[in-house]
Amino acid sequence: MKEFQSILIEQTPRTPQIDLNRVTGELVFSGKSIPENANKVYEPVYNWVSEYILNARPTTNIRLNLEYFNTATSLWLAKILKVLIQIKQTEYIIILHLYLEIDDYEDIEDFGDIIDVFGPIAGIFQQSIPGIGIKIYGTDDEGKIIKDKLVYI
Repeated sequence: MKEFQSILIEQTPRTPQIDLNRVTGELVFSGKSIPENANKVYEPVYNWVSEYILNARPTTNIRLNLEYFNTATSLWLAKILKVLIQIKQTEYIIILHLYLEIDDYEDIEDFGDIIDVFGPIAGIFQQSIPGIGIKIYGTDDEGKIIKDKLVYI
C-alpha cells in the first residue's frame, strides 16, 4: 500500500502553486488560477483531500492567496472545502485564510460581506462538523500583509 504523501504542484502562468502538507495540515494555493482544464489541476487535489480527512491534523489551514481565479476554479475550491468540512472530529478546526488587496479588504465589514464576496465558498460552512474560522488579510501591491481580522463561524 502506498504511503500518504504531501504534494507540491509548481506554479505555471495559468495555474497556482499548490502545496498540500499532510504533516502540518497546511493547504496553500497561491498565484493565478485560470487553467484551461481545471479538472486536470484540481482533481488530484480533491483526491488528496479525500484521503487527508481520514487522518487530519487538529488544525487545518487553507491558504487561498490567489491573485485571480476563474469560475471553474471557484467550483473546484468549493468541492474541496465540502470534503474538508466532513472531518469527523468536532473539536478540530479549519481556518480559511483569504488574502485580498487592501481596497477589497477595507470593503468587508462582517460575515455577510464575506458571503457576498465568497458565496460558493462561505455558504458551504453551514454544514461543517469541525469548527470554522476565516482569517482575512489585506495586502499591498507586493503582497505584504497590512491588516488582518479573524471571523469564527
